[in-house]
Amino acid sequence: MAAASLVSLWVLFSGVALFPGSCSPQHHNILKLKMISPFTHNLSTSKIIDSHLHIWASPQEASEFPYAPGQEPPVPGNLHFLLQNMEEAGVDGVLIVQPIFHKFDHSYVTSALKKYPTKFVGCCLANPTDGGSGLKQFEDPVLKDGYRAVRFNPELWPAGEKMTNKVGKAIFQRAGELNVPVGFLCMKGIGLYMPEIEQLCTEFPSTVVLIDHLGFIKPPLNEEEGLVFFQLLNLSRFPKVYVKFSFLFQVSREKFPYLDLAPLLSQVVASFGANRVMWGSDFPYAAAECGYKAAKEAVLLIANQISLPPSDLEWIMGRTVAQLFPNQWTDAKQGFHRERE
Repeated sequence: MAAASLVSLWVLFSGVALFPGSCSPQHHNILKLKMISPFTHNLSTSKIIDSHLHIWASPQEASEFPYAPGQEPPVPGNLHFLLQNMEEAGVDGVLIVQPIFHKFDHSYVTSALKKYPTKFVGCCLANPTDGGSGLKQFEDPVLKDGYRAVRFNPELWPAGEKMTNKVGKAIFQRAGELNVPVGFLCMKGIGLYMPEIEQLCTEFPSTVVLIDHLGFIKPPLNEEEGLVFFQLLNLSRFPKVYVKFSFLFQVSREKFPYLDLAPLLSQVVASFGANRVMWGSDFPYAAAECGYKAAKEAVLLIANQISLPPSDLEWIMGRTVAQLFPNQWTDAKQGFHRERE
């Protein structure tokens, strides 16, 4: 489909109210009772894996695991709090992304990985700052501490530099050699960084790419926004690119359960396939916003809104991220061992 046609269709589609009028909390509770129940049975045989969250030291732990200068976490996010929320929500495993509050000091996350190696996978933070040690600072957490992913935050690159500079290419290429996925945090919107991402994917096609938080794309309201969404969908031509359906309360224009994201999920799955889409909560922000369990349940509500097949939902809720990190959640339930239907 041509870009212009897709955008026109999208703008029309996104303007349709899924549930006319405002939904009260009571209405949302009724929806949850009616809409989640068909899926809970289908997910009961599969592990639920959260592909994107953070942890950081509590104020009491900060003497041992200090925050980066000028960084003060706005909400609680310590390990004990995460474990409590995982148990309540029925989440079996998670990918922990190094938080900005500890910047390049990975010691707090590393301690959690060592305590719970069957629950957690670590994603380190790439250091592209001047000095020439960025590649080594990437390799050390991976080769010594068992991190299995790395995050590129373009805001950390020196002023005027792009992610396609010498250190960016070196880390991206080495990540492919080590079978370490590279996540992209595009807080200013993926459209701004699309040329860099496409260049890296073209030059180093063996490197797995994770697009965090739908590329920070909200439901398009105009043609310009629709074109950026089309660019995201067009990344599906690179077979190693995956999309995180994560940070929903931020990319949605609505309150819980973020039903305006249903058309986006539908088109992302249609373009990439469910086996290249994964849910992520962005805990602990999600816990503060709507509750961790509710953040998981929102995906089920959204999926039901578009009549997503249970097999696709199973991929999104855990199988996709599990296949990226084989032998990690080795006690995965039977559902992860079936071939994709």
